[in-house]
Amino acid sequence: MDKYDVLKQYFGYDNFRPGQENIIDGIISGCDTLGVMPTGAGKSLCFQVPALTLSGIAIVISPLISLMTDQVNALVQSGVRAAYINSSLTAAQTAAVLNNAAKGIYKLIYVAPERLTAESFVRFAQNADISMVVVDEAHCISRWGQDFRPSYLAIPEFVGKLRKRPILAAFTATATQDVRNDIQRVLGLNKPNVLVTGFDRKNLYFGVLTPDNKMKELVRLVREYTVEDGRSGIVYCSTRKNVERVCAELTERGCSATRYHAGLSENEHRENQDDFTYDRKKVMVATNAFGMGIDKSNVSYVIHFNMPKDIESYYQEAGRAGRDGSPSDCIMLYSGQDVITNRFLIRRSREESELDERTADEVYNKDMQRLKFMTYYCTTAKCLRKYILEYFGEKSSSDCGNCSYCCSGTEETDITVEAQKILSCIYRCGQRYGKTVVSGVLNGSKREQIISRGLDKLSTYGIMGDRTEKSIRWLIDRLTVMGYINVTDDEYATLSLAPAAIPVLKGNKHITAHISAGERTEKKGSGDRDYSSFGGRKEKSASVGTGKRELYLSEEDKELLSQLKIVRSKIAAANNVPAYVIFNDASLYEMCCEKPVTKEDFRRISGVGDVKLERFGEKFISAISRYVAENGDSADTISEPITYDTEGGAGGLVTRKSMIEISEEGLPLTSFVENMLVCTHTRSTLKSADVRKAIVEWLTKEGYLTLKERSDGKSETAATPKAGQVGINYVMRKGRGGESYMGIIYSPKAQRFIVANLEKIMAASNSI
Repeated sequence: MDKYDVLKQYFGYDNFRPGQENIIDGIISGCDTLGVMPTGAGKSLCFQVPALTLSGIAIVISPLISLMTDQVNALVQSGVRAAYINSSLTAAQTAAVLNNAAKGIYKLIYVAPERLTAESFVRFAQNADISMVVVDEAHCISRWGQDFRPSYLAIPEFVGKLRKRPILAAFTATATQDVRNDIQRVLGLNKPNVLVTGFDRKNLYFGVLTPDNKMKELVRLVREYTVEDGRSGIVYCSTRKNVERVCAELTERGCSATRYHAGLSENEHRENQDDFTYDRKKVMVATNAFGMGIDKSNVSYVIHFNMPKDIESYYQEAGRAGRDGSPSDCIMLYSGQDVITNRFLIRRSREESELDERTADEVYNKDMQRLKFMTYYCTTAKCLRKYILEYFGEKSSSDCGNCSYCCSGTEETDITVEAQKILSCIYRCGQRYGKTVVSGVLNGSKREQIISRGLDKLSTYGIMGDRTEKSIRWLIDRLTVMGYINVTDDEYATLSLAPAAIPVLKGNKHITAHISAGERTEKKGSGDRDYSSFGGRKEKSASVGTGKRELYLSEEDKELLSQLKIVRSKIAAANNVPAYVIFNDASLYEMCCEKPVTKEDFRRISGVGDVKLERFGEKFISAISRYVAENGDSADTISEPITYDTEGGAGGLVTRKSMIEISEEGLPLTSFVENMLVCTHTRSTLKSADVRKAIVEWLTKEGYLTLKERSDGKSETAATPKAGQVGINYVMRKGRGGESYMGIIYSPKAQRFIVANLEKIMAASNSI
């Protein structure tokens, strides 16, 4: 069985995602491999497909029980023989798994790194045919990674004990060049095939908010996402105390929430995670102890109540949203206190470290440097996605149009005078204070801390009295990111002038910065504002980054989606697995758009493999068939030519429309029009662009399409709810670069509708 057969039969996909095939080919040919792929890019398939094509057993080293359970459950439901060994099993269960493995029953065995030193497991591995050893979450092996785990250092020794050296394949979602080098060195990868597919997740909206009241803003967001829209999400907090406080507040406000942190019992960990995984609870409030490797595909938002201590952790945690490719939101609620908390946590980690002093100091300095970059992300005046990509060494030529910076209406503003006031104040304060004191002096605060130290006697006292201290702190953050102000890494975070500040103070250099509408208008006494209008997420009615996937279905098809979710839930309950293990939401949306009523059609749905087709297909097909019968929404796929008797029409297209064949698949308009021109032999007399324009104009006039303004000010064609009635729908598509996006597809029903109205379309057109 080759890789394509495996991909379709077990996983239900026709094509590989960008980068997957390169990695898979390398592993199958015997190359050691290092794959760096963002969460949701399909890392698991990169080792699961080779495991099913190679002879022998693949051992997958994974750091968390939840990760193993999720992946093994999904594999078993797809017809793959797989098992896991970890502390959740009894001694008898572990022995049974090893006994079955010795008989060659399993193709993949997931193990915790601690298991690699167990005598019974080593003995089994030494006598087994091990095709490859996979190191998942490979950044854990690097001291320079964000989640170093000493147990991972046992991997090279374990591999060295095996009868023959297997293929080694390491995977991670986030790794800088230093971490990638460390992974290769520590694991001893032999001339590895290294592939970094890119870190961009185009379906994710990134936003930073700086509300005066974090809890109030969080409740507003979660109620909007979950109470109003019924969506699942994760809220990350930096401490156990915050987890308890946030979870209690959300529950009291009517949100279906549970919690997860290291202070809970193992039993409560398992129960709370199961409640979230099986959708009994919609919101998980957790520390970073939760989530590594979580495969729950229908998480549509991640909110950070507190800022993490590095970009690597943030991007991995935020990346747990939108794993099925659907538009999802990643929101950061930032405050200066987050920086103080993280500095404290890093210092405490240094004090409790068991590393030698030199190494501990190196790790501490590295952690502080990463915290600085994380802080810059929260205070930057540039595209957030571009900032993240550049941090990981990936250049981006343009702004993304789908983050809080791009959507906030920023303007390039001359801030030279404000900068001179701030820099002068830092200098006159003796470069001995942090931004709270400096902003207070500039604002003219009468706090005892300022008066008692005589700072009210400085010439810079009150010279920015028309601004709030918060807006002054914003400007300080901007100047810090731009390199004009230095901040010490100690607990006091003292401000001092960088060399670049001197020309500004002397009037020899002007400074401009992109400032959002909120920052421009933030004046003393301005009161509370709606933070959703700048520096953060658009209102939920916005078309970009809201993650409201139901907007892409017609009103009628929303009812079908609800029915299919009920079918999925019943099957999942009967099999004791989460609903997304049966089919993810993206597959259900495709079912609603295509409405397959035969097994052959159903097999074409993304995510439908042979085993799932036989086990679950009939129940979904029955539900779709009932819906089609009740709503008169025929989903038949006619491949024979449709005969029409009409004569006459522009360019011969209408007169020969009886020759037009309706595709058995949904098509983008470009492909459909090209097909019409080929069938009618009018390619030489009609331009494809003109025919497309005529169709779009007519559909717009009839209310099936509309023009909407994008965040960049340009217009694009969008389908209206009415479009679903004639089979014009949205589905997830792949761009030329492999990126996922929602595109308009014309189903067989829509194609027949357009052909039937060709006379009207051509008669109304000024282009043909």
